[in-house]
Amino acid sequence: MSRTLVILGLAIIAIGLLWPWLSKLPLGHLPGDIVIKRDNVAFYFPITTMILVSVALSLLLWLFHR
Repeated sequence: MSRTLVILGLAIIAIGLLWPWLSKLPLGHLPGDIVIKRDNVAFYFPITTMILVSVALSLLLWLFHR
C-alpha cells in the first residue's frame, strides 16, 4: 500500500510540474467530445479523450506489470 501511495504521489508531482506543457495538448477538444452550450448552461462530456486516456493508462499498467 505504501509503495502505491508513493508512486501516486510522484505521478501527481510529475503532472504538476509538466502542467504548462500538458495543458497545450489538444486533449479535451478532440472530435467526438460532446459539448452542448445553452444560454446559462454548458454541458461537456469528453468521451474521445476519456477513451484515449484509458487506452494509454491500460498500456502503461500492462507494461509495468510485466
